[in-house]
Amino acid sequence: MAYIGNTAASRFVSNRAASVFSGDGSAVAFTLEQSVAQDEDILVSVDGVIQEPSVAYAVSSGTILTFTAAPSTNSGNNIFVYYLASQVGTVGHPSTQGLAATSGTFSTTLSSTGNATVGGTIAVTGTSTLTGVTALGNTGSTVKSEGGAVTTNIAQGLAKMWCSFQGTGTAAILDSFNTDGFSDDGGNGKFTITIASDYSNANYSAVSTGGTLAAGGIDDVSVARVNNSAATLALETVRGSDNNLTDFAYIATATFGDLA
Repeated sequence: MAYIGNTAASRFVSNRAASVFSGDGSAVAFTLEQSVAQDEDILVSVDGVIQEPSVAYAVSSGTILTFTAAPSTNSGNNIFVYYLASQVGTVGHPSTQGLAATSGTFSTTLSSTGNATVGGTIAVTGTSTLTGVTALGNTGSTVKSEGGAVTTNIAQGLAKMWCSFQGTGTAAILDSFNTDGFSDDGGNGKFTITIASDYSNANYSAVSTGGTLAAGGIDDVSVARVNNSAATLALETVRGSDNNLTDFAYIATATFGDLA
């Protein structure tokens, strides 16, 4: 049924009738057993004398009752707090509808089974555990350094492509990230890796190494980058002992820079 005005309460909770405390002549703060919205929501009696709201006492944070002067010492309960509102109605938000709010405070665990989009800043002072896929939409996303003195850019600090491959026999990729092609360019020591998500230009950095066991130990190998583009990385592997292009059993490379 259609209606005009605020959504009707869907749940009602009865208030406590009263809370009782004992004064000791020094304590001025007492914790209420039920949260109230304002000083006038309770009637307070000390030693049989009704106290004036906001003058003799005040309520902060909903549950902290603070007296202007400490109630007297008494062997029994001499402070009575009566809750004036008899019932509180709450509105349950429909689970199938979106919720818009300017701010919110959660005292327990906040769980989301769907997507969460945040247009501002999320400040986490405790531990944040991410068990699913996390997408960072801001290229300026940073994390604290190990020493805590500076920040480092997450996106720019990562290797955007890495690849390990065998150059001997039938040349093939052993393992890789962000590649969608590989070729043996004929002859010895010439290979091209095709990058899946291209760089913004060809001026990215490439770090490569490799080698193979020879009869006398480990052969020195130099890996040079040649004719690379934003979408491909061409490598030549050279044996250090004679400077000849040579196929090696293991070659690894990683590249750093800005993707397109």
